[in-house]
Amino acid sequence: MGVTNDKTTSLFERFDQRPTLYSYLLLALYFFINAAINASSVWMEHSRDSGSGLQLWEPIVWEYSSAISTLLLFPLLFWWFNRYPLQLSSIRRQLLAHLLGSLLFSVLHVSLMVAMRELVYHWQGGNYNFGPVMREFFYEYRKDAWGYLSFLLGYQLVLFVYSRIKGEAHQLDNAEDSGTMPLGKAPEHFLVKKLDKEFLIRTDDIEWLEASGNYVNLHSKGRIYPLRATLSNTLTQLSSKGFSRIHRSLAVNHHVIDSISYDSSGDGDILLKSGQQLALSRRYKDAFRAALQPD
Repeated sequence: MGVTNDKTTSLFERFDQRPTLYSYLLLALYFFINAAINASSVWMEHSRDSGSGLQLWEPIVWEYSSAISTLLLFPLLFWWFNRYPLQLSSIRRQLLAHLLGSLLFSVLHVSLMVAMRELVYHWQGGNYNFGPVMREFFYEYRKDAWGYLSFLLGYQLVLFVYSRIKGEAHQLDNAEDSGTMPLGKAPEHFLVKKLDKEFLIRTDDIEWLEASGNYVNLHSKGRIYPLRATLSNTLTQLSSKGFSRIHRSLAVNHHVIDSISYDSSGDGDILLKSGQQLALSRRYKDAFRAALQPD
């Protein structure tokens, strides 16, 4: 039983180290399998007609050009979904943003898809005929708009499930009353919600902070807890606890530092007592040194 739990933890931690890479691999696997199934279905349908001049490579090109175009656009989609996440406020603004997003997605998707098909058909000595632009674009937009909505809902659902499995951090103390911590007052604990359980982590046990999109990852005892906040606001609250910024996307707890080294460029490295090494940017070096000095 213990071995199974260790393997599960190991796989999850491996995914957690490179979530973007593994997410794209899973998406690519899904889209390529789906494209293969669709291409074979189209080929089988046309094969029933003895007069059909369709060649085997054509449905493969149709389906895989669409799949590859969609995969290429996912970074833009995810950026847009992060910029305009689903929420109960500003509904009109969200509707307009996602309507515009679906139109842009469809225009880019169709453009890439047609360009790929034109190249392959030219290479095969033929010519790909997209058809009347407005009619065909409306036909494609219906599918792309539905796909955009599915991607948006799926993305939000995966983020929610992932945060619950991983254990998302929330502020305590006055946070429940006001929604945010008062400036200058550091929370003693953070509440972590993980599946159907809740537990506390001490602020003093947090070793370093890492900006990650709309979240700040709290690193504590080898585990990572995402907190929905900015690194600047989090540091404003935790500076009195001995946290300082050392990089554009990193901050460290002074009390867990083992040693500091510098190189000729002015940058440096900070070695933590846990063995973790963090980059020290020369941009933040002077302010960091000043924060380490006793009052």
